[in-house]
Amino acid sequence: MSFGKSIRIYLKDGSVTGIKFGEVVNQTIQAISCPRSRVSELASNAECKRPGVYFLFGQDEETGEQKAYIGEAENVYDRLQSHIANKDFWNEVIIIVSKDENLTKSHVRHLESRLIQIANAVKRYKIDNYNQTQLSSLPPADRDAMEEFLTYVKLLIGVFGHKLLEEKIEIVKRTPEQSSISLPIAEEPAYRSVYLELFLNSNGLSARGIQTNEGIVVLKNSQAAKENTAGLSLGYKDLREKLIQTEKLKLVETKLIFQDDVLFDSSSQAGATIMGYNVNGRVLWKDVKGKTLKEIEERNLQQ
Repeated sequence: MSFGKSIRIYLKDGSVTGIKFGEVVNQTIQAISCPRSRVSELASNAECKRPGVYFLFGQDEETGEQKAYIGEAENVYDRLQSHIANKDFWNEVIIIVSKDENLTKSHVRHLESRLIQIANAVKRYKIDNYNQTQLSSLPPADRDAMEEFLTYVKLLIGVFGHKLLEEKIEIVKRTPEQSSISLPIAEEPAYRSVYLELFLNSNGLSARGIQTNEGIVVLKNSQAAKENTAGLSLGYKDLREKLIQTEKLKLVETKLIFQDDVLFDSSSQAGATIMGYNVNGRVLWKDVKGKTLKEIEERNLQQ
């Protein structure tokens, strides 16, 4: 069972685009978000000169994808000086430290390694770290404490507007009964989503998706049309081309195949990207019983 969390946010100059401080109520963790142009103002902040981890956020120069670099330092402010000189892509830094000064060099090295591991697994951002750092040797009690600390890191990073560490799909193991359901995608994973599972079968194409709080995640190995029509909306066309450019969609024989789980803002965006022409996703996507997403939503509103 998950419980609610209280987050306290302080805007240093009353602006959401300026320097922000965040903390989880009754916890020792503190996050500081700062624009690149104002990093020098952190020089007077004692917390920024403690051991901690930090995230540099920006866009990839070639693909336009969201990009992040994850690092650690015994004095985060000093480390940022070298990144201002040597890394151009970022425009925001988020620093994570402990208010009680209990984080050591070994702790932050462990956190850095785990954060890179999680971010690479989630695949929401392009990660600028070239090497996967090794986990530091921590006693079991310290490792468990850092794993708990990570849950609050994820929370604060998300509150500050970056879903870098958030899984696209929450999953639970399949039961034997659920595993017997026939699905249109080969290589069916041995789990099911805690959200609504949806299917698209049209014009010889088969796709499987998960409705989440953020939209629809089209799952790996789903199929898409090789070509799009001239009538496809420009935004959807650009999205298809970007997915092909980043190799999230690859041509296999006569169809494009999703090489990874891809999050779409809406059912229609996902459907149009798959079909190659504008569609009403609420009608095209159906659950395992054949009910359309439109019918499911209307039923839920009635209930």
